[in-house]
Amino acid sequence: MKFSKIISLGVCALLTFSLVACGSSTDSSTTSPSGSTGESDGKKTSKQVVVGFAQIGAESEWRTANSKSIKEACEGAGFKLQFSDAQQKQENQISAIRSFIAQKVDYIALAPIVETGWDTILKEIEDSKIPLILVDRSIKTADGSDKYWITRVGEDFYKEGKQLAQWVKDNQERLGFKDKATVNVYQLEGTVGSGAAVDRGSAWVDTMKDTKFKTIKSQTGNFTRAKGQEVMESWLKSDKGNIDLVFAHNDDMALGAISAMEAAGLKPGVDIKIVSIDGVKGAFEAMIAGKLNAVQECSPLTGPVLVQTIQDLEAGKEVPKLKYAEEKLFPMEEAKAALPSRQY
Repeated sequence: MKFSKIISLGVCALLTFSLVACGSSTDSSTTSPSGSTGESDGKKTSKQVVVGFAQIGAESEWRTANSKSIKEACEGAGFKLQFSDAQQKQENQISAIRSFIAQKVDYIALAPIVETGWDTILKEIEDSKIPLILVDRSIKTADGSDKYWITRVGEDFYKEGKQLAQWVKDNQERLGFKDKATVNVYQLEGTVGSGAAVDRGSAWVDTMKDTKFKTIKSQTGNFTRAKGQEVMESWLKSDKGNIDLVFAHNDDMALGAISAMEAAGLKPGVDIKIVSIDGVKGAFEAMIAGKLNAVQECSPLTGPVLVQTIQDLEAGKEVPKLKYAEEKLFPMEEAKAALPSRQY
């Protein structure tokens, strides 16, 4: 009898200890709004935000700076970034997005290479219920709807093109065009079908309508320095002496065109005037050297804005459909003073 009583008392003690231990573990944990479990000291922890970003590529100084800005901002915010370089191919971006959906990331960020051809993948994103944020460029859907993305964090490409064209119109004497009856413009376009190329080209046409600025030739340089140089070399072979002004949709193509002009024995910025859009350091250096006449800024530093947008969404806040950066125009005379403060 004594022995069985001892056994019973031991079992009861063990059960009591187990219940107390289990109760202690449950009481010390805390569930955060995101559903994660806190540490045993009672502090709340939140689930790490995972962002899948389908970038266009690394075709220019601007794009490299854009990728760096987003990577650094996400790292600083503690986000996990799944980064994909599409090498300027839309099919690579679509493949990356499908991978993001399969991984069940929290947000998908997309810098669309071109405006159209996204309808199928947009429906897949919608079905996945993963919020989509457009970065930099825009999208046009078959039904004209913008319901597929939460917001677009980027630049006003039309405004950039308009500001640059207006500056050219207003500074004809400075550019040596005051007494010319007709100014022959040669346009280096960005990637065909991209939002930046479409809007910048349209803004130039609209602003220069019924003026003496006539676009003689327009050809894509695909936003790359090498292609810009190649196209400019071709124009110089066929039209040397006829080109008054080159309007480049980005700085890299303008810098390529400058190399072609110099190889042909011309003085860029003097014999042929050049204006472009972006505002990379290389363009400011070209302006200081007198080889580039003006640059319209297009800021690639969208990382902090993207991160803040995601943080606002995580907090349940509403975000605007469009977030545009403030951007300046720089004539060559202002380049030297501005260069030390340039971040890209």
